Amino acid sequence: MMRAMVLECRGEKLTPRELAKPKPQSGQLLIKVCACAVCRTDLHVVDGDLPDLHHPITPGHEVIGRVVGLGENAIEFQVGDRVGVPWLGHCCGVCDFCRTGQENLCKQAKFTGYSLPGGFAEMMVAEEKFCFAIPDRYDDAHAAPLMCAGLIGYRSLRMTGEAKSIGIYGFGAAAHILTQVAKFQGREIYGFTRPGDLTAQNFARQMGAVWAGDSDQPPPKLLDAAIIFAPVGALVPLALRAVRPAGIVVCGGIHMSDIPSFPYELLWEERVLRSVANLTHKDAEEFLALAAKIDIQTEVALYPLSEANAALDDLREGRLSGAAVLTVGD
Repeated sequence: MMRAMVLECRGEKLTPRELAKPKPQSGQLLIKVCACAVCRTDLHVVDGDLPDLHHPITPGHEVIGRVVGLGENAIEFQVGDRVGVPWLGHCCGVCDFCRTGQENLCKQAKFTGYSLPGGFAEMMVAEEKFCFAIPDRYDDAHAAPLMCAGLIGYRSLRMTGEAKSIGIYGFGAAAHILTQVAKFQGREIYGFTRPGDLTAQNFARQMGAVWAGDSDQPPPKLLDAAIIFAPVGALVPLALRAVRPAGIVVCGGIHMSDIPSFPYELLWEERVLRSVANLTHKDAEEFLALAAKIDIQTEVALYPLSEANAALDDLREGRLSGAAVLTVGD
């Protein structure tokens, strides 16, 4: 048996459960979970914001663990290897999206901690082709946020093209990693936080932002692009207003409240508004190679597995700088 924190019903607290240890099927790895970061998407799962959620489910999709068993035809990793498990956990492999490197849009995709059992548990299974080797420079807890905050942040950054000045709305786990990557690439980050949140603004500057201020205020200059991580639709018109003509606004979350109507003039002059959906294998390979090369510092607050509800509450209430991480096992 193994311990897990399970969502029994939408909107309820996670419940500690003793579950049977999973068995790896063909192409799968059996993984002993060492650490699992807590993502805002986990909040959306728990709060019932995402469609087609079947209960019970074990959340968690920023997993770092050790391989302890191999299913038939699993050949890329060996027992004892350390791996990371991200949000995207399965795709069909044969549709047009999968064949063109857009497996993040596959209609048959399944997701760790949402449609597949996740990492808020002592053990899990995952398809080998959706597991990744983790740079040695990171311990388990500091590596965990790389698997979603880092990956989705990196994909969002890619969507801004060659932008040199970028605003980030919602300065949490993804933003604090992304800011360090952007700084390494010679870009400027402008951090936008909840109005009056001086702690978050100081954190943004500490991570390398050249400016930080309230989300309802304009930046000191028009920006090339903006990325919205906060799930607040009202930020979209503000971000469009903050970027220059031909600027790009990227919505980086899986869920957002309704976007209010706004005058066409905010979108005119060839501004672009787009979303990011999930991640691709290429994103993970590129970002983890970059993380091995540069000194990305992940700020983490540690919680034991049994305190998963407290970690979710702290994230929901904005009490965290950086990422919450559940420590699992010995």
